[in-house]
Amino acid sequence: MAEANSSAEPNTAPAWPGWTVATAICVRFWSRLPVPQLPGEDDRHARPDFRQVPRALPFAALIIALPATFVLLLAGLAKLDGLVAAALALTALAVTTGAFHEDGLADTADGLFGGQTPERRLEIMKDSRVGSYGAMAIGLSLLLRASLIAMIMDRAGPWAAAATLLIAAPWSRSEGMLLLAKERPARSGGTAAAVGRPSVATGWIALGLSLALALALALAAYLPLAGLALGLALAHGATVMLARLAHRLIGGQTGDIVGAAQQLAETAIYLGLALSLGWPGR
Repeated sequence: MAEANSSAEPNTAPAWPGWTVATAICVRFWSRLPVPQLPGEDDRHARPDFRQVPRALPFAALIIALPATFVLLLAGLAKLDGLVAAALALTALAVTTGAFHEDGLADTADGLFGGQTPERRLEIMKDSRVGSYGAMAIGLSLLLRASLIAMIMDRAGPWAAAATLLIAAPWSRSEGMLLLAKERPARSGGTAAAVGRPSVATGWIALGLSLALALALALAAYLPLAGLALGLALAHGATVMLARLAHRLIGGQTGDIVGAAQQLAETAIYLGLALSLGWPGR
């Protein structure tokens, strides 16, 4: 994920573009899905102002996850093996996002564990090449996510697995936004110097909307609420731990750290629901 920092942000409060336009902006930024210019937009190619726009991220995340969800659902209904169905869904998700968050995870792993000083770690994270830590991080992430999605499908069926994918998409991205809003930037310049850094209130609004969507989807798919609570708690805990590690090793957050947070949170949600579906009495 591209780096993000907060220096040189405009001092004036941005105008709220409305939920529809804000959602469209988020879909364009976080995916490769084509989104036409909407009424009220001056220029769909203009740099977005992210100080308020990410509050609509949960709705954009649902749209971004839809292609992968359809692939997973169709593969499950076609009685494909759970692991095959999960691999197809993750492939569709990576194509939709351009492996946006996976890139952040790889750079984070290479930087945090491959350097000895904050300056060297940041230098490694900026390098587009993938090292051994990054390759291992991506491999383990794909393996864990595919296995957990397959476990959910085997234990609760394709509809439950599809709902899990839709639950994880908004929450995991909103966790990343909250981290971006709360942690100071590790660099003095970056993408957010141009597009702005979301406020903490914006981060909490996104997380609150994600919670409402998660509850609705869990109830609709008959997923255990205890498992949902466990997954969301694990996701938040993983994000907090990553934020503390980044603060200690590089002095704050970057866009790569935000991407890694999304990957960790997504995996944690799958883990919580998969564990709960195997509890006695289910």
